[in-house]
Amino acid sequence: MWLLALGLGLNFLVIAVNGGFMPISPQTAGHLVSQSILQTYPLGSRFGFGKDVLLLAENTRLGWLSDRFLLPDGFPYRVAFSLGDILVSLGAFWLMVSQGKQLRSLLERKEKVDEQCKQKRSTPLYL
Repeated sequence: MWLLALGLGLNFLVIAVNGGFMPISPQTAGHLVSQSILQTYPLGSRFGFGKDVLLLAENTRLGWLSDRFLLPDGFPYRVAFSLGDILVSLGAFWLMVSQGKQLRSLLERKEKVDEQCKQKRSTPLYL
């Protein structure tokens, strides 16, 4: 859970110090769209319809937390993501795994109790 919260906190921090939007550099954005489309976005404007704002690296606060990572070539979907996004994903995965383990443990305990109850009911009473 702490990993998920840390990732959300880092994303919130970089967005907060950059005017309410997640910064993305023109170099990173250039891997997502063609150069002709990228040229239609002036620096400082929102990039696409999402949360990103197009900023040069020197104008970005906490640039190491911005959307700067890309999926490897060959993936059908092109997306930029941040260190915070990675931590959010890992934290969400860890949370689901840990909740699954707890659920499995509860189900195993229930099965044991059910089996004990069946055994007690099937035991003949001798007077």
